[in-house]
Amino acid sequence: MPRGATEWGPTFRPGTLEIRLSGVSSGLRSDLTPGALCLLSSVFCILSLPMRRIIHIDMDAFYASVEQRDRPELRGRPVAVGGRPEGRGVVAASSYEARAFGVRSAMSMARAVQACPPLAIVPPDFSKYKEVSGQVFALFREVTPLVEPLSLDEAYLDVTQNAWGEPLAVTIAKRLKAAIRERTGLTASAGVAPNKFLAKIASGWQKPDGLTVIPPERVEAFLQKLPIDALWGVGPVTARKLRGIGLERLIDVRHADPERLRQAVGSYAEWLVQLSHGHDDRAVEPHRERKSVGTENTFAADLTDPSEMADLIAEMARADAEYLEHKGLFARTVTLKVRYGDFTTITRSDTREPASRDPEGLAARAVALLARTEAASRPVRLLGVSVHGLTEHPIEAPAPTPGTTRPLPFED
Repeated sequence: MPRGATEWGPTFRPGTLEIRLSGVSSGLRSDLTPGALCLLSSVFCILSLPMRRIIHIDMDAFYASVEQRDRPELRGRPVAVGGRPEGRGVVAASSYEARAFGVRSAMSMARAVQACPPLAIVPPDFSKYKEVSGQVFALFREVTPLVEPLSLDEAYLDVTQNAWGEPLAVTIAKRLKAAIRERTGLTASAGVAPNKFLAKIASGWQKPDGLTVIPPERVEAFLQKLPIDALWGVGPVTARKLRGIGLERLIDVRHADPERLRQAVGSYAEWLVQLSHGHDDRAVEPHRERKSVGTENTFAADLTDPSEMADLIAEMARADAEYLEHKGLFARTVTLKVRYGDFTTITRSDTREPASRDPEGLAARAVALLARTEAASRPVRLLGVSVHGLTEHPIEAPAPTPGTTRPLPFED
């Protein structure tokens, strides 16, 4: 194991594992406890899958780190990138010095300043961040074409086969971290594992500038350490629901009553069970299709005039249409997002065939959705318009049979 990398858990002895699995298949199952059977099942499933080497790389406090790199006076100081507090600004990114005060992304800037009075506020420069991101991703693609971007500052890499001919993913991760530092002056954290789920958890384990490795034979030992909210996609609300049915640790999901789990998280239940065993067969997708695009705006003062809202909604829909035109795409669904002054958020959607990118048509549909909200009687803090069901071909829907009607538009 290279210096500076963290590896978790006791090593399973392959010979012992083979003997015990052989014993199970020979009728000695009754000699093993349910916990041991669960452990053996998880390890056996992982070892029986085709071996993949996945790296998740996440730049450390990316926007804030770029600003600290370019402005020496900000180094070592708490920094937040975002809008001004008097203008209802929101924190887009915060430095690790600011995080020590509790400043986090998506926090209102006013609250961030209250938590950290010496906070230095820097307006975002997305063109600069995109340029640096391009430098980082160019390094990734020198190693493998299988690079799946998640944002400007993080990506999955499948290095099972790679241009460097390097058999150890941990060595590739170390070399990439060093190359990123040399080319950009920034640090990144990396996680190395047999699948995307585990690699993403691992990359966050030792931030900043961390490297954590989870080899296949140590997956179970790593899973035993994780709380329930380490599961993929489990945020605070879902975590509360899971804890409400007695699930505190990730591995507790394995033994949860299936019906109670479904009641708590719906169709997500089966996926959670797979992840609790460390199973994730999703491929790294370098050309993952974008499923939606949208524009939204938080206002300095709550809006109360429906006419003004309609104008803003139409403008955002036209901006979405411009993106579709640029990418050669069409959209079937238009969605309006409204956040009221009390932070209650609702969406309204309209789906039609054929798919369209006509600016005025999309604008009219988005504005019409406003009538299905309470915007006329409640102050509005945020408006957003997004388009979904993207396709390259606006296929005409078959004409309805005389005497029948088409289904009503989908409602979020």
